Amino acid sequence: MRYEKGHKETTRQHIIDVASRQFREGGVAAVGIAGIMAQAGLTNGAFYVHFDSKEDLVRAVLGDALEQRARGLQGNLERHGSLRESLRDYLSTRHRDNAALGCPTAALVAEIARHPAKTQGVFTGNVERIVLLIAARLRHGTDAERRRKAMAIYGMMVGSLQMARAVNDPKLSSEILENALEGAITLAGED
Repeated sequence: MRYEKGHKETTRQHIIDVASRQFREGGVAAVGIAGIMAQAGLTNGAFYVHFDSKEDLVRAVLGDALEQRARGLQGNLERHGSLRESLRDYLSTRHRDNAALGCPTAALVAEIARHPAKTQGVFTGNVERIVLLIAARLRHGTDAERRRKAMAIYGMMVGSLQMARAVNDPKLSSEILENALEGAITLAGED
């Protein structure tokens, strides 16, 4: 059976999209190839046409999801001109409640620390890009100072979102987000 030009790449991207949502919602370790392929409407055998292993898929998901995250942040920063709205969007209850479509860093960072160096390398390069996007919007300090602040802001964003998702008290969860937003805005010099 012959497929249209681009079919293989379209199918590969579909698998990445399905896996990305599943990994962010349930975690990499909890998600199996069979479940991904079933949700993608494909057979398990089709997986190996596109990926060498589950780890190969994890790298593809990280690269794709973090690339999308960086492009979204870039677009948001260009529209608003400052970090404030991006921080508000990230540290929102909507983002907290939608892990499957949210930040891959917040959803997967603890697991990625236990993955091979090659996978961590994909993660590292993309996180660096996000830090540099944030640093470019900071108005005060040398390049090194803005980079340090950007790392602190991104760390605060990710960690606060993780904590807000982990606690079972809705009021405390909202307080975590609100206080992180206030702190990030202050650190960014946008208050």
